[in-house]
Amino acid sequence: MEAQWLQLSDEFGPEKVILLTEPSTGLRGILVVDNTAAGPAIGGIRMALDVTVDEVFRLARAMTFKNAAAGLRHGGGKAGIIGDPDMPAAEKERLVRAFGVAIADIADYIPGPDMGIDEACMAYLYDEIGRVVGLPKVMGGIPLDTLGATGFGLAIAAEVAEELDFVRLEGAKVVVQGFGAVGTHAARFLADRGAVIVAVSDSRGGVVNDHGLDLDKLLPWKAEGHPVREFGGGTAVFHDELVGHPCDIWLPAARPDVFTADNAADVDARVVLPGANIAVTPAADEVFFDRGVLSIPDFIANAGGVICGAVEYHGGTATQAFQVIEEKIRANTREVLESARATNVMPSIAAAELAQRRVRESMGYRRGF
Repeated sequence: MEAQWLQLSDEFGPEKVILLTEPSTGLRGILVVDNTAAGPAIGGIRMALDVTVDEVFRLARAMTFKNAAAGLRHGGGKAGIIGDPDMPAAEKERLVRAFGVAIADIADYIPGPDMGIDEACMAYLYDEIGRVVGLPKVMGGIPLDTLGATGFGLAIAAEVAEELDFVRLEGAKVVVQGFGAVGTHAARFLADRGAVIVAVSDSRGGVVNDHGLDLDKLLPWKAEGHPVREFGGGTAVFHDELVGHPCDIWLPAARPDVFTADNAADVDARVVLPGANIAVTPAADEVFFDRGVLSIPDFIANAGGVICGAVEYHGGTATQAFQVIEEKIRANTREVLESARATNVMPSIAAAELAQRRVRESMGYRRGF
């Protein structure tokens, strides 16, 4: 663990890396509070059987940069619970509550929902620790997954890419990997702007129709719990078959490291628009840049969820949240893409410079003794 800690540490953090165990409930969890210079860290909890310390740290760092780029009064953190997100509801509630008890005293971390964790889980955590974002509407929350805050922000980033002549949304063919809380709404918001959803996938496979999938039928099908691979409006495919599927916008909205040096050259798209954090490895980013594929940085494009959470935490409304999401993501995407174009660097480099500059400035206001 010491060697790994040294590899993770740099000028920005992490401030805390905590491994959590509670034998009576079977809890095994990870919490990384990366940087709190701008305020208490906000970051989601993800539940997966294979979540690791390295993954949670990388996600926490992405949240540090995401929150700084968005100008929020919050630093970055992330958490993981090792478990099957599809476990029985009572067992999941017990595990989530145990996690809440374990982090109760870590006051500089405010949890939110992420992969495998929904609004009900946030209600359980709120009952235990009294500080979360992403609560159900009945508890005064802004249900960001129900409203599609992250998906809305992705559509705004796509609009900026269109304004800068990287893509034309009317008729643009879109592939969505991870047709869940983020992917479904991103598809809907992009379709509203004239795009055509030609392929989607979930954890069990995918479906393709180059003439366009019927979202009016596909969205209810998915909401009822059916695998998209069994949807009758297209051809069933396996996950790997989507990587090279011809499209204008490729939208990864599930797990990390979807695109690597091994498959980035196979991507046949004009724009990669990440709905998931750390979906594109640095090596894949270089391949995209060399090939002229626009890879919009994840923490710029998919910040809608955390912006919504921050607005909720400070007492705002859903209407206010969507206004702030549009304002911040539109401005940041434009600044990053214009800077990258002017200096001929990868957008990820321009975005990192923007975020690091803002984090360093926040750190400069903190007491140093």
